[in-house]
Amino acid sequence: MALFKGSAREKNVIEEFYNQTWIHRYGERISPSTLTTLWSLSVAIFSVGGMIGSFSVGLFVNRFGRRNSMLMMNLLAFVSAVLMGFSKLGKSFEMLILGRFVIGVYCGLTTGFVPMYVGEVSPTALRGALGTLHQLGIVVGILIAQVFGLDSIMGNEELWPLLLSIIFIPALLQCVLLPLCPESPRFLLINRNEENRAKSVLKKLRGTADVTRDLQEMKEESRQMMREKKVTILELFRSPAYRQPILIAVVLQLSQQLSGINAVSAPAPPLPVAPAKLVFYYSTSIFEKAGVQQPVYATIGSGIVNTAFTVVSLFVVERAGRRTLHLIGLAGMAGCAVLMTIALALLEQLPWMSYLSIVAIFGFVAFFEVGPGPIPWFIVAELFSQGPRPAAIAVAGFSNWTSNFIVGMCFQYVETKGRTFDEIASGFRQGGGSQSDKTPEELFHPLGADSQIQICPPDL
Repeated sequence: MALFKGSAREKNVIEEFYNQTWIHRYGERISPSTLTTLWSLSVAIFSVGGMIGSFSVGLFVNRFGRRNSMLMMNLLAFVSAVLMGFSKLGKSFEMLILGRFVIGVYCGLTTGFVPMYVGEVSPTALRGALGTLHQLGIVVGILIAQVFGLDSIMGNEELWPLLLSIIFIPALLQCVLLPLCPESPRFLLINRNEENRAKSVLKKLRGTADVTRDLQEMKEESRQMMREKKVTILELFRSPAYRQPILIAVVLQLSQQLSGINAVSAPAPPLPVAPAKLVFYYSTSIFEKAGVQQPVYATIGSGIVNTAFTVVSLFVVERAGRRTLHLIGLAGMAGCAVLMTIALALLEQLPWMSYLSIVAIFGFVAFFEVGPGPIPWFIVAELFSQGPRPAAIAVAGFSNWTSNFIVGMCFQYVETKGRTFDEIASGFRQGGGSQSDKTPEELFHPLGADSQIQICPPDL
């Protein structure tokens, strides 16, 4: 999804495709308002799909199993790859938008399937470290997308359909490799009552013939689950036994998405923005002011930091503990955000503050990957037993994707402080013959360099 979370240049590649498609159909250029609507829909529909997918996790894992559910869902990735890859050839932005929705559903499902599966096959002593591998896979994917999304590689007018359809490669690898992986022994024993098969799987996973302790633990959990009624999503909030852990799970997901880290791969803003919370939203311009000749490569450097500190978390999560690492990560991010705010506020008076901003950016993402990045994904599976686990992961995943969607939709709004009514209205005015040939960015620049409409996050 690099083209939808890359630079303004990459954003223009997709917008030009929309414009050319419109000209092909209707013989005229697309209006700025329609173009903005299509672009916004293209971006938002991914999170909508994620919300639907994450909420549907329980429907699949209990019926088909953890591994088989992951295997089946690769079909969605293939469908999405075809839709997006052939959208330019078919001159259809509807195919592109539908493909975004389908891959969103796929991602919503897999962000529930994978942590659940990894948590259930991992030995207790390594569950946190192996759970962090899920986040490592995400950040490596982001880094690869940043590299391949470069204009000189695939983020250009000729190759962008291939870039969007490249998702079929990891899906194909999963289709080849997942059949070689065992089903979750907990699912086999507790859900299917297949003790012999579960025992055989445990022997392979643990590398030992003596798995009595693991089996006894699972049997006790199974007996406990049989004494309980079926746990629904509403029951998670009604029952005192589940209310506290589900609230913890939801709050952890919110702390991840509302931290400001999503701006790490957002396009560079065409308008001035408030500084504190958006972090990498500013990275390219900050790197430019610091004298970096190729700021886009410095931004990729932040992706490398992202990956490196996820590896660090992999080795320390079992020693330091989940709670400690998460609190350290959030505290460090808060400190870096304050540092960045100060640096950006003083940038005009003290040019060297741009270097401090760069340090704050790298520090922010490093602290994120120490705790708030990986921990919310796998801790949900640890907080709940086999019975309520699918419903809990569905709720937690839905919270994550919903907050992601809200951040994306509420990220930009017009600052009216110190503006006249006419100035505010002119920022939104998109009709009229004199503006019909302007881009959406130009339509928001009618007031001159010193009096532009200011776009900022809702809490700053």
